[in-house]
Amino acid sequence: MQTKPLVIFLMGPTAAGKTDLAIALRQHLPVELVSVDSTLVYRGMDIGTAKPSPEEMAQAPHRLIDIRDPAEPYSAADFRADAEREIADIVAQGRIPLLVGGTMLYFKALLEGLAPMPPADPALRAAIEKEAAEHGWPYIHEQLAAVDPVSAAQIHPNHSQRLSRALEVYRASGRTMTELHQAQQRDAGPAFQERFRLVQLAMAPQERRVLHERIAERFHKMVEQGLLEEVQALRERGDLHPALPAIRAVGYRQVWEYLDGQAGLGSIFSQEEMIQRGIAATRQLAKRQLTWLRGWPELEWLYTQSETGDMRPLQEILRDALNFIGTEAI
Repeated sequence: MQTKPLVIFLMGPTAAGKTDLAIALRQHLPVELVSVDSTLVYRGMDIGTAKPSPEEMAQAPHRLIDIRDPAEPYSAADFRADAEREIADIVAQGRIPLLVGGTMLYFKALLEGLAPMPPADPALRAAIEKEAAEHGWPYIHEQLAAVDPVSAAQIHPNHSQRLSRALEVYRASGRTMTELHQAQQRDAGPAFQERFRLVQLAMAPQERRVLHERIAERFHKMVEQGLLEEVQALRERGDLHPALPAIRAVGYRQVWEYLDGQAGLGSIFSQEEMIQRGIAATRQLAKRQLTWLRGWPELEWLYTQSETGDMRPLQEILRDALNFIGTEAI
């Protein structure tokens, strides 16, 4: 007999259709949904995050959505603590936690734990961003590679937020992220996989072209639904700025820069160029997500295209997911 509680992960790149599948799974299994998304946590950021609609939330409530104000940063450590609490609550109810989203760092934090990192240092971060403004983010990547080649190999030279944090950690503590992670692994308690039975699913189309088309279509739809007005409302609060994680999110950063230009506060470019920048940034996000997933162990793939290249009906994908979960859910 199986004695450990079951937990299901549903991962994938942005615009892959994870929410639809999660809602469909809830109609067949006693699951409770937990969002694994670094932007869905923020209140007032609905359109640009593709947040589930009120109707979808009523049909399949998601935990860890709308739990932070955009002025409050939310970290992987925050997520791990929140997710552990929600998982324990769901298991205590005799139901199955279904964690769904595309923030791979959060999934990794849950599986492997997190090293105790020094707190954020605004002065150090400002100094690093000044260096980046003068020399470019690839230069910062070189600086990181000189002291922490392992972390540098895992971070793209243009991924500004992760590069800045990794170098900031070293300059603040004198220890690299790699050293801190190694120390954490030595001192860690029982691993997530030792406490739970885990089924890990990932969904995506086989062709990158299809994903790119979905991303472009969705971004245009967001603009039609009022993304610019949503960002303008955030700007008008007066307490938000582009350095905050919420505002640096894909889509929001590009619209914010566009509105800066319209207000005479930055570079001026057209709305169409803003849309193309947003689409390009979202494609880069999807590429990073797929890179994470390609190296993910014990992963079952749910492909959203048929052998002929056509998109598969949701019911077919659902059937495959249920087959992978199988008797684990009993």
